Amino acid sequence: MADKRRTTDPPRTRRLIALVPLLWAAGCGSPGSQQRVVTVWAMGREGEVVGDLLPQFARAHPDIVVRVQQLPWYAAHEKLLTAFAGDATPDVCLLGNTWIPEFVALKALEPLDEPLAHSGVVRREDYFPGIWDTNVVGGALYGVPWYVDTRLLFYRRDLLARAGFPEPPKTWQEWSRALAAIKALVGPERYSVLLPLNEFEPLMVLALQQGDPLLRDGGRYGNFESPGFRRAFAYYLEMFRRQWAPPVANTQISNAWEGLGRGYYSFYINGPWNIGEFRR
Repeated sequence: MADKRRTTDPPRTRRLIALVPLLWAAGCGSPGSQQRVVTVWAMGREGEVVGDLLPQFARAHPDIVVRVQQLPWYAAHEKLLTAFAGDATPDVCLLGNTWIPEFVALKALEPLDEPLAHSGVVRREDYFPGIWDTNVVGGALYGVPWYVDTRLLFYRRDLLARAGFPEPPKTWQEWSRALAAIKALVGPERYSVLLPLNEFEPLMVLALQQGDPLLRDGGRYGNFESPGFRRAFAYYLEMFRRQWAPPVANTQISNAWEGLGRGYYSFYINGPWNIGEFRR
């Protein structure tokens, strides 16, 4: 668990532990010791689930008081950076594994190899190697995976049907025709698809459909000059040039779920954690 004392490298930092499950893995203190407070930041639906797990943790560790703060995913990255700059980070935080290298470079995360060496709960062999290794930077472990997900294509079936497509597109060509038809249907003030400028995942989804690998030179560099990535990037840019997608970041969108519900856009690529939000 993160040490709340100031560290010498760098100044102004209280380090984060990358993922919430470390709270349950850490055997902090013993019954009867002075009660301690642990702050946890969790995002989206996961934040609600953490609250459901706390009673069991409290029974096992009565000397620890856990305070959970829920954050929306779209605001989490900026809030974490602001907290780091202001020396106001939580002790434990849910953190997307794609963010881990950035926060490691900032020296904002506490390496976990030593505390986990004494854990009877978290064992590397219990985890899928591919996702475990995304938490390892420079040979050190900075997070423990909680779950694995993939991106989904959410879409407005009614607007797609009105545009002449009773079924969702299955190829780039079909998707281009659908995006063009929806744009013609909804007019200049609305769009066909939401592709937030500060989210790299939609572009990666397109690039992964190509035959060229994303990395080169033993995984040390991005293979961005490959024909496959160039095709993916050109298609990605085309969606903005044709005004099928609004040129906005997710921080400029007050509520992505309401935007889809109101028909501001008809397609949205995001994670399965949004299913619950769309059903509300």
